[in-house]
Amino acid sequence: MLAFLVAILLFGVVIMVCVLARGKTTSVLDVQKFRTNWMTIEQQLQKGNEASYQLCVLNADKLLDSALRKRGFKGETMGERMKSASKSWQDANVVWASHKLRNQIAHEAQITITYDQSRRALAGFKQGLKDLGAI
Repeated sequence: MLAFLVAILLFGVVIMVCVLARGKTTSVLDVQKFRTNWMTIEQQLQKGNEASYQLCVLNADKLLDSALRKRGFKGETMGERMKSASKSWQDANVVWASHKLRNQIAHEAQITITYDQSRRALAGFKQGLKDLGAI
């Protein structure tokens, strides 16, 4: 009888550990899909085409947010998810600067960005995606 109770207790502990571990695991990302999307964004950036500067930053930000969501980082906003992922970033300042530029584009009607600003932002998003294992 004691052996039976011990076995049930051990089984319960194993199930609890599995449930807790599952809550902390991150989903596997479809790296090929993320790479394809990333390459499309990079190809859309065209020097001399100012509309492409902003569009690429917006799309790169969406792609990073998608990776954050799929990896299971918590938060109602992208900023909250980025904070949740703060230990994942090699250089958090670069990723945050890219996201801040995206916010300026999205919220400031008269913003104009340069090709170089766009390239720097894309480099930050790319590093963030690499840090998350998406590309």
